[in-house]
Amino acid sequence: MLMLLPHLSRLFATSLPSLSLSLSRTSLSLMSSARAHTKPTLRGLVFDMDGTLTVPVIDFPAMYREVLGPEAYAAANKAGGGSVDILHHIEAWGPQEQRRAYEVIARFEQDGLDRLQIMPGALELCGFLDSRDIRRGLITRNVKAAVDVFHKRFGIIFSPALSREFKPYKPDPAPLLHICSTWNIPPNEVMMVGDSLKDDVVCGKRAGAFTCLLDETGRYGPHEDLEDDLRPDFKVSSLVEVFTILESHFDLAPERAQAV
Repeated sequence: MLMLLPHLSRLFATSLPSLSLSLSRTSLSLMSSARAHTKPTLRGLVFDMDGTLTVPVIDFPAMYREVLGPEAYAAANKAGGGSVDILHHIEAWGPQEQRRAYEVIARFEQDGLDRLQIMPGALELCGFLDSRDIRRGLITRNVKAAVDVFHKRFGIIFSPALSREFKPYKPDPAPLLHICSTWNIPPNEVMMVGDSLKDDVVCGKRAGAFTCLLDETGRYGPHEDLEDDLRPDFKVSSLVEVFTILESHFDLAPERAQAV
């Protein structure tokens, strides 16, 4: 199911019989008639990697329990509303504790690389973006070695591709703003696509970009139940659905069309 969610700085309207779209009352009240007939420009997509471009295989709860310990993990999970920012926890530790923690994480991540699979629809979506001259970048909290394996194994390159060696991490907007600056494209002409509300969606919203949440299992529930600062512009259950969003709701790389 597709849902178009409020984006107060770039509201637009369109109608598609095949899509189930929802706009808040606030969005409707702010929408002008001129903008209702204008599609926003989109010139770049930035993707999360694990769980977005690749099938999720890492057992994150098990990894967090081993790093933090069962009791500390339970407390952190409760405090985070079911989400644990393990990297920020580790940053507050001493050198020896950090080294042990990263050894545990590296073991889990290596196991994930051994079973790495590309997400259905990812190759086709990348081909579509290339055909329309739309940039594609990557931001992950995984290591650079994992990004290199992904690029080599599946033959698709994302540039820039920022791993956790680039700080600060998501949900800080710095990585996304860095990519926009590298592309010389403003954030409001870029979309952040990922499977995490608190990392990917928040990063995109803080940067001023469009946001698309990949929720394969429906674990996040109805969009209207999400807090405003976590509510993405779009929500999809597969990458295949991103095609429809792009073609239906955006003016894709219009400068290329004008040059032809």
